[in-house]
Amino acid sequence: MIADKARFRAARKLERAAGFRLQDHVFSGGFLEAVGRGVNFENLDRRMQENLLAIFRDFLDCKCKNAPYCGCPERKFTLTIIELREMGLDHRQISAHLLEEYGIDLYPADILSFLEDSVHMLEAIRDVAELQGREKVAESAIEHIKKIEQ
Repeated sequence: MIADKARFRAARKLERAAGFRLQDHVFSGGFLEAVGRGVNFENLDRRMQENLLAIFRDFLDCKCKNAPYCGCPERKFTLTIIELREMGLDHRQISAHLLEEYGIDLYPADILSFLEDSVHMLEAIRDVAELQGREKVAESAIEHIKKIEQ
């Protein structure tokens, strides 16, 4: 899963500000819990505050009972990558955007691989939908494939 490869670039700096060890994988339970409960935002520089607030706003805003361990943050992150691609950004631009907006480091090659896998998944969805006569689902899959492949 692409979310498993997402790392917070300033994790060591965040560790020093928090005073305890943190995992650098953004969507690991340890990172999310520590940042959500154990970090004093006043001790962080403005850029790191903005990055962490963007992560909370865009990926951790759910009402699930098990949040943030419910899977919603990872799903929202993967959807963000697909939406950025459908807006016309290439894998390098997506990587740069994630770093700038969220402080998340993700290799462009990993993004490219994820997008290729997504197209294969959409092709399978299209094929099954066509077999079951679900034309709207098939058409939606085709549209997403076109946007990702552009």
